[in-house]
Amino acid sequence: MDPRRLLTFRAVVRAGSISAGARDLGWTQPAVSQQLAGLERDAGTPLLVRGPTGVVPTEAGAVVLRHAAAVDAALRAAREEVDELIGLRSGTVRIAAFPSAGAVIVPAVAATLHERAAATQSPGVQLQMEEAEPPEAAALVRSNDVHLALAFRYPGPAEADDLVWRPLARDPIRIVLPAARPPVDGLEALRDEAWVAGCTRCRAHLLAACAAAGFAPDVRHVTDDYVAVQAFVARGVAVALLPELALRAATLDGVRAHPTPELAPRTIGVLHRRGVERVPAVAAVLTALEATAGG
Repeated sequence: MDPRRLLTFRAVVRAGSISAGARDLGWTQPAVSQQLAGLERDAGTPLLVRGPTGVVPTEAGAVVLRHAAAVDAALRAAREEVDELIGLRSGTVRIAAFPSAGAVIVPAVAATLHERAAATQSPGVQLQMEEAEPPEAAALVRSNDVHLALAFRYPGPAEADDLVWRPLARDPIRIVLPAARPPVDGLEALRDEAWVAGCTRCRAHLLAACAAAGFAPDVRHVTDDYVAVQAFVARGVAVALLPELALRAATLDGVRAHPTPELAPRTIGVLHRRGVERVPAVAAVLTALEATAGG
């Protein structure tokens, strides 16, 4: 099968329609349709079901799509290795980051890269960020949509992973209470409170921490938005746990964060495919991440 047709097919499936895929590729719709027709001739079977709302792959199309993703990954890897050989010192690095890292760490890294480029009067390394929680960010690395993913891990068994996990910093967990309320000795003092919980991983950590303290929390509200979490607390209708990084990103009036020794910090780190760190542009971003997150 023609690799170009495979990549065209992948672009159309990802875009959801032939017209949207053509726009993403910068081609005309007839040109894309011609590529798809050629691929279906090569395969000897229909690969797409076309409907009024777009296209979806057939069973055979799903198989081809999987191999098209592998072709795309291999071509990108080849480009990156060639870049390494010619000593590329500029380029674009794509990074996925969870919200608070996207608000605190990534802008600082982008500023560092910009300052270095200005100092050397070179194009420098350009950073492109996409917001994603850790599981989705890891999937973006595997699909080769991003080079790096900022993620976090709570204490527990090591996660089996095909990606490289590079720890960057420890992120303490705080008890967040209304500002007028005095500190508490630990989680056990909050057993009768209503709670507001965050993302899936944060919620699992809250449940585990409260279970270790001898109770099941009454989780009344669930939101991934750390500002909304604080708003519930500020209004006096719930209490919460938040990582320090989220509080660095934004702290509302009316709340106060309290340390508690019973909660171990989570780890902030970066995920990437093995070998990508040898590409100079990616290595420059990794160096800036280590300096920024650890500082």
